[in-house]
Amino acid sequence: MANFFQILGGLGLFIYGIKLMSDSLQDLAGDRLRQLISSLTSTPVKGVLIGTLVTILIQSSSGTTVMAVSFVQAGLMTLKQAVGVIMGANVGTTVTAQMIAFKIKDFALPIVGIGMILAVFGKTKKQKYLGNGMVGFGLLFLGMTNMEQSMSFLRGRKDIFLAFGHNPLLGILAGTGLTMLVQSSSATIGLTIAMAVQGLLPLDSAIPILMGDNLGTTITAILASLGASRSAKQAAAGHVLFNLIGVCIFLAAMPLYKHIVVSTSGDIARQIANAHTIFNVTNTLIFLPFTSAFVALIRKIIPSDVDEQLSGPQYLDPKLLSASPAAAADAVRKEVLRLGHITLTMLEDVRKGFVNNDPKMIQQVNQTEKIVNEMTHRIAAYASELWERHISSDLSQVLSSYINGLGDIERIGDHAQNLIEMYEFKLEHKLSFSGTGMTEFLEMYGLVHRSLTLSLEAVEEEDLAKAHEVIDVLEEQVDDMEQKLRKNHIHRLNEGNCTPSAGVVFIDILSNFERIGDHAHNLALIVKDMKRLHKKGV
Repeated sequence: MANFFQILGGLGLFIYGIKLMSDSLQDLAGDRLRQLISSLTSTPVKGVLIGTLVTILIQSSSGTTVMAVSFVQAGLMTLKQAVGVIMGANVGTTVTAQMIAFKIKDFALPIVGIGMILAVFGKTKKQKYLGNGMVGFGLLFLGMTNMEQSMSFLRGRKDIFLAFGHNPLLGILAGTGLTMLVQSSSATIGLTIAMAVQGLLPLDSAIPILMGDNLGTTITAILASLGASRSAKQAAAGHVLFNLIGVCIFLAAMPLYKHIVVSTSGDIARQIANAHTIFNVTNTLIFLPFTSAFVALIRKIIPSDVDEQLSGPQYLDPKLLSASPAAAADAVRKEVLRLGHITLTMLEDVRKGFVNNDPKMIQQVNQTEKIVNEMTHRIAAYASELWERHISSDLSQVLSSYINGLGDIERIGDHAQNLIEMYEFKLEHKLSFSGTGMTEFLEMYGLVHRSLTLSLEAVEEEDLAKAHEVIDVLEEQVDDMEQKLRKNHIHRLNEGNCTPSAGVVFIDILSNFERIGDHAHNLALIVKDMKRLHKKGV
């Protein structure tokens, strides 16, 4: 039992080390990685290169794959682009296995020590992030050492592991199951190397487990696509099919595969790392020329929705900037509206979180909020380029109005994220709303949702009547309801019918809803500007 807990502790250190290193590297890189992925993947080859680079930087193929799935979900990336990124993520993750195979375990504690000094005493955020990354890197190798030492008791039971060599399907299933359980192929590979170093796993048994690792790691993309659009499910299916077909190819060529791996090194740890690299690099090279056919296969298995938008920014055509500034300004309007509908889905996800008590909505809203920020930057950059063309003052006013609306939409996304954070707080602290509280939540949500929906429709249709309904009626109703529900809630608190913690959360919810109503009001004002400028012939 002591050995079991030592193995478990070693695996825990290993996984936590990878996570800490991954989070720190992502913090160091910031939003630049997301911009890199979404803007530099115009061809499958570029997608592979970017996917590889980003995965090496953040040390998480799952993180890169989830980003690709979320970009497809929001229409920032096509399925073909996402497939390239996913292939690259598989190549990038092999770097972790190569690092593990290096004999630098003796330096693990000094690395942790230096990292701790930077993390605790660093004066800048970058120094602290770097320190955390170094601590994670050191913990990774401490976990490896712990796992290796704790497995010596299994040396008398090599027969268990030899079965994987005689029956590769068993090894594939074992690798798949374990990777799905820990949701980290790097952790499973680390465990495999630790067992091999102790003489428990021959290469014949380790290779099928590696293949299973590649299948098991697809679970993260599958989970990310649950409840998402059909296009996001297609991206996740692409990840599964890519690895599944690769496993079938290499299973058929097992003798040749093993021969090549053995010829690369005499060290078992290095052989396993090289086997992982050879599998993913070769699989990518096989698939790359057939990317279009592969995408067509995915769409046959999971057909696209007719109304689903599958491309990136739909209307921001650079050619319009010179050819027709007025058309370019209208392209900005259309993209702003498109982003507005994305924030509307964020609000709907917030409702699902609270009403259905669905924790999956936390990640969903947080991912969408990052996409809203990315889209905001891209629309604003396009508008800046248009302004640099020295457009007329009237057209400049129209564009300014759209960009003001863009700011309101971006802030609506922020408020939706605030709301889902309150749901997360409510969940973590086991707080509950009374039946009356939930009814009032839905009343306020319904009014704000209608206000935002109507303001988007008003801008889209240039409908002054709908705009006036938001500006003159709904805005006042939202303010009145916020004050009324706040008083009701304070009364319930005074009567002891609600806990103080739940009361604070509810008041914050009302405040965020009221601010969303304000931004919907500002959006509706765009219609008045549009109508005024149209009269001037703009």
